[in-house]
Amino acid sequence: MNLDIVMVTIDCASPRTLAEFWTQALDTSVAFESDEFVMLEPNREGGVRIGLQRVPEPRAGKNRAHVDLNTTDRKAEVRRLVDLGATELAENTTYGLTWTVLADPEGNEFCVGSEH
Repeated sequence: MNLDIVMVTIDCASPRTLAEFWTQALDTSVAFESDEFVMLEPNREGGVRIGLQRVPEPRAGKNRAHVDLNTTDRKAEVRRLVDLGATELAENTTYGLTWTVLADPEGNEFCVGSEH
C-alpha cells in the first residue's frame, strides 16, 4: 500500500470566511482560493493541507469525520481557539488522554487533545 493523507476537506457555507479562522488556528497560508474552494497549505514540514469546500446544504447533526489536533498545552490552545471564534463543546478524559471538543465558526466539530 502506498497511500498518505495529504489533505482533509471540510464542507462549509463560506470557504473564504472559514479560511480566516483556520489559517490562524493552524498557522497555515491560503495556497488556492475560489468562490467554491479554498486550500490551506501548512507553514511547516509534515503538516496536512486543509480544504474548505462550499456545499449548498447546512451542517446537520454531528460530523461524520473530524480533525483531531494534539498539543502539550491544551488549555492554552483551547483559550486561543475560542478567542479566534471557536466554541467549546465538551471535555473528555480516557486512556491517558484528555481532549476538548470544539466547533469552528460554522459549527464543524474538532478536538484538541493532550496526554496527561
